[in-house]
Amino acid sequence: MRITLVRGDITTQDVDAVVNAANSSLMGGGGVDGAIHRRGGPAILAECRELRASHYGKGLPTGQAVATTAGDLPARWVIHTVGPVHSLTEDRTHLLVSCYRESLRVADELGAISVAFPAVSAGIYGWPMDDAARTAIDTVRATRTQVTDLRFVLFTPEAHAAFEEALDTTGS
Repeated sequence: MRITLVRGDITTQDVDAVVNAANSSLMGGGGVDGAIHRRGGPAILAECRELRASHYGKGLPTGQAVATTAGDLPARWVIHTVGPVHSLTEDRTHLLVSCYRESLRVADELGAISVAFPAVSAGIYGWPMDDAARTAIDTVRATRTQVTDLRFVLFTPEAHAAFEEALDTTGS
């Protein structure tokens, strides 16, 4: 698997699947979630509503992943995953790891070979960027998958630098 870092907007990535750092409601929100819903159009929200009505009445659990259409995005699918809120009193790293593993599992089920990830949980959920980057890189490297083109699309220079450091430290 080739891992690349892109500084920019995840909604512009021409890949099989983009991963959405979603909230459990699946109804859109701020940050990456809001951008994907806005740019992808109403088809994404319509499928999210169907998922809520059928399988996820209480919302998508933290650490899990599910796919919908990508609507008007250049990607084919959106893989929604709910990252954990960072805690100073409880180690929730296993939930962050699960977000990446489950997203790759869903990508494999879809037959996706190119996937773009954001920095899950590193925005409003408060996960320290250096640790988020290290966890993401280590997890995707350790996960068996058919994905051959994996991108981390990072919006800020700080996020890009943290992921670059994690990629360099763990070896590319």
